[in-house]
Amino acid sequence: MDTDRELALNRTTLNRRTLLIGAAAVGSAAALGIAPPARAAVPGFPAFTRLGAALDKSSLAYNPTNELIFPSVRYVAGRVRNPLGAWYMYYAPHDPPGGICLAYADSLTGPWREFPGNPIIPRERYGVSHVSSPHAVWNDADGRIYLFFHGENTTTRVATSTDGRSFTSGNVVLTTAMLPSNVTETSYARVFPHPTQSGIHIMLFMGNQSGTRKIFIGWSHSLASGWKFKHDPLISPRAGEGGQLSGAHYWSRNGGGHVVYHSGAGTIHVADVGTSFDRENHLGVLYTEPVATRAAAPSFAEENGRLHMFYEAGARGNTNIAIARAD
Repeated sequence: MDTDRELALNRTTLNRRTLLIGAAAVGSAAALGIAPPARAAVPGFPAFTRLGAALDKSSLAYNPTNELIFPSVRYVAGRVRNPLGAWYMYYAPHDPPGGICLAYADSLTGPWREFPGNPIIPRERYGVSHVSSPHAVWNDADGRIYLFFHGENTTTRVATSTDGRSFTSGNVVLTTAMLPSNVTETSYARVFPHPTQSGIHIMLFMGNQSGTRKIFIGWSHSLASGWKFKHDPLISPRAGEGGQLSGAHYWSRNGGGHVVYHSGAGTIHVADVGTSFDRENHLGVLYTEPVATRAAAPSFAEENGRLHMFYEAGARGNTNIAIARAD
């Protein structure tokens, strides 16, 4: 899971082209149009039921490509300066021009509202074709959000903010030059605390190695710099996974040591990698999207004791952000 205090303290009690069918700016589970209950596919893991779309793409002021990807949801009430809502969701268009975007809500089920100043991080700041795939980490130590994102696909950056809306220029933390020469992309990074080593962060990211997208891992004592990366992939595609992997998220429940990711088959999978990240046991499909053609880039948040999964739904080129909830 992620590092947010709402998970540790349990907040109140505890490729991408078919249009996602969803309600405009969802306000409740009833308004979302809940899909039939899902069945848990991986023993020990919850089943998720799709609630609907988080955003109405047709009403967005900033939607240059009609494709929204890579949601990252964080609880910000009492943390950032002058929060617009209790929750912030970062997302982005995928293809050029991209641009890191923000939506906000007082509940995970919405309604989610578009920040009027999108994109909060534009491509022009770095002179690249696009920036995309945001992942936010709240750092209690300095009271800042650290936002990781890519642009171009060879480079991952991190920017910081005290209000979650205005970010510093992003430092480069990962490039293909830090991996073997046959790795031509390093993007879609998510960052989490190491499960057993205090003060160390891990980064799970996609590396395109000789045409095959795999999950790689890095580590650092600092969120902002000093990242080192293992040259061998952590997870490589297996049978039934469509030959490509991406969008990895660390899963700290069930004793930890698991990674949730999406596959080229359009489904979300689980692998057991151990808390030392020294094994690779593919456990199967965690979630299959029941409405659109594909589910990808899962991210998790918890509210009122209920685990929610935000993810990109739809075929490459026409995705939206969807919400599912653990049964």
